Amino acid sequence: MPTDKLYDTLDEEESYSPVISLPGRKMLGMGRHWHFVAVLGWIATGVAYIALLFGTGQWHRYIPYSWEIFPTAWNDLLTYLSFDLPPLLPGEPLDGIQKLTYAAVIFLLAPFQILTGAAQSPAVEARFPWYVRLFGGRQSARSLHFLGLVAFLAFIVVHVTMIALWGWGELNSLMIFGEVRDTRWAVAASLGIIAAIVLVHVAATVWSLRHPRSVQRVLGAVLERVRRLALRPLVSRQDYSRAELSPEHRVNGKPPDSDAYKTLAVHGFAEWRLDVGGLVERPVRLSLDELRGLGTVQTQRVLHNCVQGWSSIGEWTGLPLRELVDHVRPMPEARYLCVLSLQDNARDEPSADGAGRFYEVIDLELARQSHTLLAYGMNGGALPIKHGAPLRLRIENQVGFKMVKWIERIELVSAYDVIGRGAGGWREDNVYYDKDVAI
Repeated sequence: MPTDKLYDTLDEEESYSPVISLPGRKMLGMGRHWHFVAVLGWIATGVAYIALLFGTGQWHRYIPYSWEIFPTAWNDLLTYLSFDLPPLLPGEPLDGIQKLTYAAVIFLLAPFQILTGAAQSPAVEARFPWYVRLFGGRQSARSLHFLGLVAFLAFIVVHVTMIALWGWGELNSLMIFGEVRDTRWAVAASLGIIAAIVLVHVAATVWSLRHPRSVQRVLGAVLERVRRLALRPLVSRQDYSRAELSPEHRVNGKPPDSDAYKTLAVHGFAEWRLDVGGLVERPVRLSLDELRGLGTVQTQRVLHNCVQGWSSIGEWTGLPLRELVDHVRPMPEARYLCVLSLQDNARDEPSADGAGRFYEVIDLELARQSHTLLAYGMNGGALPIKHGAPLRLRIENQVGFKMVKWIERIELVSAYDVIGRGAGGWREDNVYYDKDVAI
């Protein structure tokens, strides 16, 4: 990394071709929508498949009854490697290696992908820190999840190759019609299914690149309901030790470049003020010292998750946001907090078509959680400028970009559709992320 300038993770962003990444380019926010919608469909398909497998008794095809299947499978593998086809098991449609492979994919690999995927969710990690440790940490879980993907791809390649070797027409006829008949129609149908998969990918990519806001709203409506049900109840219970603190907490986003901010920083933020207003009975304007003396001084050692994939363990000290909320007395119609930063993102996101101040909207429910913090200290000292001084937000069951740095104002509002472009934050407006990023 460069040592002569502040280097942040936005400098590492790469653009990917839509051929290998849906929808490709730098649209990570949009890619997340497709990924999680696909995950929901994938899990629903798996649940239906498992239910039918046991409901019809077909699970007997995959579960071995004797340890003898292992030497048999080894011999089958050697037979395949000698470019020959092994005999099927007596009374079964599969040979030994096929039986074990299908059992491993269905009962081991698929659950493994679900479990390692869940281990990357900030909400799951915050509520069950021990669960992440089972995989050796979040970075290990990411690597294992990727290796699981590679295993699936390898299975698909080998599986399709085996179908071709054993007889494409006959086996597709068995899968489609339940018996060997109309092999030409079976081949045509199988090729049509493959073509349809490709066309769906192309159509989804074109839709995403041409009408990203539409995709964000349609897919987001589905995902938001699932996340609220499955992840919103997961409140942080993290308490890492000092020994586990990361030696270097990476930087995401560059500090404000305005003369006004530089002047504040030079004078130790003595003239900085936090304005809290909107739908409140008691608007306030607080200095940093007044904020420190307002309520409880809370310190928490927690895992920070960046949407780009990296993570760090840091210690944060500050005022629980719920105490500030209670202090200003929200009006009954207040439902959200809009947290505004001094940061101007026009230069930080050159690929984005928006500019203006960075902001994020969070639910009042999130604001009242025990680990939601207005942090003014880090790792036993003052909050560094590169990490958000004089004040930053911490929401421990969300990814990093929701945790606004260089805070200037907090506004309580009844709705956020008239703020910015109405998506719930600067990144949501311009890079099409979800408003709720608990995974």
